[in-house]
Amino acid sequence: MSESLVIIPTYNEIDNIEKMIRTVITLSIPFDILIVDDNSPDGTASIVQTLMQEFPDRLHLILRKEKNGLGKAYIAGFQWALQKKYEYIFEMDCDFSHDPNDLIRLMDTCLKGSDLAVGSRYCKGGQVKNWPVGRILMSYLASLYVRMVLCIPIHDATAGFKCYKRKVLQEMNFNIIQFTGYAFQIEMKYAAYKSGFKIAEVPILFKDREQGQSKMSIKIFREALLGVLKMKFKKYKKRNE
Repeated sequence: MSESLVIIPTYNEIDNIEKMIRTVITLSIPFDILIVDDNSPDGTASIVQTLMQEFPDRLHLILRKEKNGLGKAYIAGFQWALQKKYEYIFEMDCDFSHDPNDLIRLMDTCLKGSDLAVGSRYCKGGQVKNWPVGRILMSYLASLYVRMVLCIPIHDATAGFKCYKRKVLQEMNFNIIQFTGYAFQIEMKYAAYKSGFKIAEVPILFKDREQGQSKMSIKIFREALLGVLKMKFKKYKKRNE
């Protein structure tokens, strides 16, 4: 068992899932993998179950009954990871928009003292590849808006590529995390920041998916931006406070 766990939520990722698992498993530093699948009708979970026979100690699966939101998928994964005593817990997409090799850089940032490392498209050195200009602008302005409203020192507030030290998730009260869509990514960073944890951004090259369909939409961004106003007036406390 590794001390590091990569949580990957999936829904209809049959084109990417095996390649992603094999890529992470063969990195120079050992990472275990937890797939949280929302009962994908394309058979994603079946591929995972087959690969679990090949990697019985490294690959794990939570199979949920229905598609019930990104946030709830991650929280299910966080709770599982805490039970299993992992020290470093990662979030990553399955579509290769996040480079698995950057897992090592995120972990190194936490080893050097950060409590939460964020793979950032918009800090110095970060890049976005193969996105239309309009989508880049929408994403960048959304993060700028979040920084201004919530006053958090994070350039890529909607980023979903992260490494948490165990203590961040252990002390976080998941019951007060309200959002389950992409606003979840903002809320988790804000809750960590308000709880006094040290957050660092790591510049990454973010690439648009090559296989499968994107789950992003203007509706999702709108929900996230309206959710920020609710976060502004909400008190975030650690589990025991």
